[in-house]
Amino acid sequence: MNIKISGVGSFIPTTIQLNQEFNNHEFLNNDGTKFDQENEVIIEKFKAITGIYERRYAKPYHHTSDLAYFAAEKAIDNAQIDPETLDYIIVAHNFGDVKSGTVQTDMVPSIAARVKHSLGIQNPKCVAYDLIFGCPGWLEGVIQAQAFIKAGMAKKCLVIGAETLSRVVDKHDRDSMIFSDGAGATIIEASSDEGGILSHESATYSSNNETYYLNLAASFNQDSCRDTRYIKMNGRKIYEFACLKVPHAMKECLDKSGYGIDDVKKIFIHQANEKMDEAIIKRFYKLYKQLPPENIMPMCIQKLGNSSVATIPTLLDMVKQGKIENHDINKGDIVIFASVGAGMNINAITYKV
Repeated sequence: MNIKISGVGSFIPTTIQLNQEFNNHEFLNNDGTKFDQENEVIIEKFKAITGIYERRYAKPYHHTSDLAYFAAEKAIDNAQIDPETLDYIIVAHNFGDVKSGTVQTDMVPSIAARVKHSLGIQNPKCVAYDLIFGCPGWLEGVIQAQAFIKAGMAKKCLVIGAETLSRVVDKHDRDSMIFSDGAGATIIEASSDEGGILSHESATYSSNNETYYLNLAASFNQDSCRDTRYIKMNGRKIYEFACLKVPHAMKECLDKSGYGIDDVKKIFIHQANEKMDEAIIKRFYKLYKQLPPENIMPMCIQKLGNSSVATIPTLLDMVKQGKIENHDINKGDIVIFASVGAGMNINAITYKV
């Protein structure tokens, strides 16, 4: 029995936030002091490192569960299945539904239950639950869906990654420019076709301070409410951690698949930071004493920013639709999915299209 991605869909918000729209922000250091540099310089350096020059924000009347539902509808349509035949709905996110203008999260009922309700699914045996695993959440959801199917507990699963990070950022933190909103969804099901998930690798590093490289903390503006929490990250530490750990996880995953490095046609990596992703790929290939081939890694972060759990399924959907120049995937191709995020969690999948 092979387990494949039979359908994919994404929802990309239409509101575009350009880099220059951050020119009027008051960016501060973590101790509340002002930067010596002007915003134009800060923004230009940000673009050079991350590659981002615009990102997408959800409409004020849309929540994470709405974005997840929109992407789910497209994935279901793409797979041409009856939603009543779904056994599991797994939604990966980090902050639940956050109303525009607030930073309070709402996870009761679960986002997955809300998506099931919006889809109008009547079958009570379609189990809906949320997965909190940082940015690798969608990929971990796919791994869990595979486990359910292998164990005979399911035949079809809907796995979604959705987030509205623009609503949990501190506007005084320059890292706020990296985050965005979006959703990607996939149908995972048993198939008699050749290919599918070949191997996977997951890990959580929490014995040292890695656990808190991404966390919630007060605004850098010392005059703001100290009890209100925003997403914060230690960018340098995350960069170093990811470059050290992710390539090895990818290698272990590929080596378990039975395929070699020369068989890999595409690598879909979490769209976290352009320079970091490029460094991860170079170090991955260095483990095989090779240089990365051209066009091995499709990217969408430049225009879409970092939407956490939504980045990989959104990127996959865009490549399948021919929306990423010079990138496509064809039947029989070997591809790798890989991600890193809060926890610190890492995972990877080797997949045959």
